[in-house]
Amino acid sequence: MKAGWAGLFAAILGFVGCVQRPPPVPHLVAAPHYVLGQPYQAGGHWYYPAENYALDTTGIASIDRTPPGLTADGEFRDAGALTAAMQTIQLPAIAAVTNLANGREILVRVNDRGPADPARIIALSSRAALLLQVPDAGAPVRVRVDEVLSHRLTDQLGGGPQLSIRTAPPSTVTAQNLPPPGAAGQGGAATALNGVPGISAGPGVPDRMPEIIHQEPVSGGEYWLHAGTFGRFEYANVLASRLGGLGGDVVRSREGRQESYAVRAGPFRSIAEADRALRQALSAGIPDATIRFE
Repeated sequence: MKAGWAGLFAAILGFVGCVQRPPPVPHLVAAPHYVLGQPYQAGGHWYYPAENYALDTTGIASIDRTPPGLTADGEFRDAGALTAAMQTIQLPAIAAVTNLANGREILVRVNDRGPADPARIIALSSRAALLLQVPDAGAPVRVRVDEVLSHRLTDQLGGGPQLSIRTAPPSTVTAQNLPPPGAAGQGGAATALNGVPGISAGPGVPDRMPEIIHQEPVSGGEYWLHAGTFGRFEYANVLASRLGGLGGDVVRSREGRQESYAVRAGPFRSIAEADRALRQALSAGIPDATIRFE
């Protein structure tokens, strides 16, 4: 009996030895660094990276489902950290992201390129999406690059523009520590924080953003398709006519002695409607069309 088991065990070992093993997973070494990058194509759309420390825009956020690996700026991709991917700004950067549907706001570290879908302006890590209560279908968000922290981070890593911005502004910011979704209660004592919530005024920026949720008032809004902005009405009017059945119009604005004419269509009642309108605009040869929530 013992000889029988020994023979069977030897046969199993021989079979296992013949099975082709998968190649070993390459060892990844993180090397965070400042990066801008060349123009690239993703999802059939071209993107042109450019420094923008004053970015303040609205649109629709998605959830980043990219598997583990290295980000575009050489960091480990961590779904449990407050991180995000954006298509064109300098990496890494610190940005405040506000869910305009519920007013929840957090700071994220933008350290990767994406999302590939031109209908989305930012892809949030699973943890960031959870704290902001962003559903799988996406949510309207406002994204504001924190100029002071982003410049400080650039100085910290080296390789980017060097400015003499070293400390956070001295104004007092009031933030409210809210429990993560699913925790008991949604209250919390308001805490007066000097400078940026959760980050000291020292020269360094932490690798992981603190999990502090700032509750902003919810003001509502609608989804609009923005196709482009021009300095002359006739150019804007030509583009508006190309929007066809979307009902594009031209909105005139004035700043000082400068006039501008923005082409937009809408409003749309849902993310799905706005997505369909954007696809129609892109297929009509309007590559700069974006969705905004205002």
